[in-house]
Amino acid sequence: MEMDFERCYRAVDSRDQRFDGWFYTGVTSTGIYCRPSCPAITPKRKNVRFFPSAAAAQGAGLRACRRCRPDAAPGSPQWDIRADVVGRAMRLIADGVIDRDGVPGLASRLGYTERHLHRMLSAEMGAGPLALARAQRAQTARILIETTDLGMAEIAFAAGFGSVRQFNDTLREVYASAPSDLRAARGRQQAAVGAGTIALRLAYRPPLHARALLDFLTVRALPGVEEVRDGTYHRGLRLPHGTGEVALTPADGHVAATLRLTDLRDLAPAVARCRRLLDLDADPVAIDGTLAADPALAPAVAAEPGIRVPRAVDGFEMAVRAVIGQQISVTAAQKTLTRLLAAHDPVDHEVVAADTGVSGPQLHDQPGEGGLRRAGVGGAGGLRGFLSADELLRVPDSGFGMPVGRRETLRGLARAVTDGTVDLAPGVDREEAVRRLLALPGIGPWTANYLAMRAFGDPDILLSTDLAVRRGAAALGLPDNQQTLDGYADRWRPWRSYATIRLWRAA
Repeated sequence: MEMDFERCYRAVDSRDQRFDGWFYTGVTSTGIYCRPSCPAITPKRKNVRFFPSAAAAQGAGLRACRRCRPDAAPGSPQWDIRADVVGRAMRLIADGVIDRDGVPGLASRLGYTERHLHRMLSAEMGAGPLALARAQRAQTARILIETTDLGMAEIAFAAGFGSVRQFNDTLREVYASAPSDLRAARGRQQAAVGAGTIALRLAYRPPLHARALLDFLTVRALPGVEEVRDGTYHRGLRLPHGTGEVALTPADGHVAATLRLTDLRDLAPAVARCRRLLDLDADPVAIDGTLAADPALAPAVAAEPGIRVPRAVDGFEMAVRAVIGQQISVTAAQKTLTRLLAAHDPVDHEVVAADTGVSGPQLHDQPGEGGLRRAGVGGAGGLRGFLSADELLRVPDSGFGMPVGRRETLRGLARAVTDGTVDLAPGVDREEAVRRLLALPGIGPWTANYLAMRAFGDPDILLSTDLAVRRGAAALGLPDNQQTLDGYADRWRPWRSYATIRLWRAA
């Protein structure tokens, strides 16, 4: 990744938060690296080097700044935008693929040799896949040290290290402190209450229109899986090593996250999926700047800056939602999904009452658990992750509550996911995934593009055939004919997904 020294230095000199996560500032005179907005005195030009990743700065022998904590900066927005191999690799590394499958597993999923993958990542990121995963492990370990009372050996393996010695050496190198010193430095801060409970802050680039995110998620919430209460979004998670629950509360400059995990090895992927769900790595200034250049959208952008695209924690869940949501209202889709979940697990899901609108049992907070239930992750009364492809295939015909054609589309999708024909992971090749989805009976362009926007994170999708999108366009004085709207929307590239969200809100 090419970085202009003057532009980067101006960002550091002005302490511009917009560039946090885009690059890292190495100060050779002190041996530390910082985020661009670090409040420390601006270093002299001759002592500054810029790095495209924290791993590259660590590889140059620099340690993380204790003041600005560069490892807690938002991720680079380019990994959401880019659909090339490096972008896909970075999304998969954030999801913990290397910790689970090693570099060979990552290379296999991307369709490249390990050597060529290492060469591409080193050229762009200044570090190979192992170094990038190592930097992520160090950050995960630091979170566990500062927010739990787990023993160091437990933390080492939960963070993905192969040995306690490797864990100790890495933290000394990255933070210039032994793990025990990092724990002592937390001072009076108390560790999170409850086994497997972790409280942390998810940083974002302001502005963030939190109300729009919560509005979107509220009307689509599925009983037993997710709910929004008192400004906090709660949901169950299906993770690589187990299950979990999360409570996400938007705040000034960060989103407060309280996670409960059955297996702490799932911390990094859980954080990555929550960030992806809320689109926290986006660059809202760049997005809003492009959309506000259109006089039709400018008032909406000024009134509601920082609109994000609500994405997904589970690609298969989003695919099922998209198929069921074809050509029916959001309310009707929610009722159908609830029946489907109840057919799979009648204890933890309740069918939505058609006449009252009551959506399942009321689940109440209990104190001392960061807003999560004492019943335990996946226990009775708690929130659960959405059903898997294998579980959907075991649902009887009577449990679908939908036309035969749509039921068979869902089963065909589930079979394609289980046999590997369709990949719905965050690092998927978006164009190839859409092509394979369209090859499945019953899946058309709206469904495939909806998945590209929400499950695959494509920032440039306009759902011009969507009735609500056309209504929103008409409300803003824009063309509401599909072909005309498609042509008009070229001025919104590469942020047409964000324009779609704004048109939905206008409707």
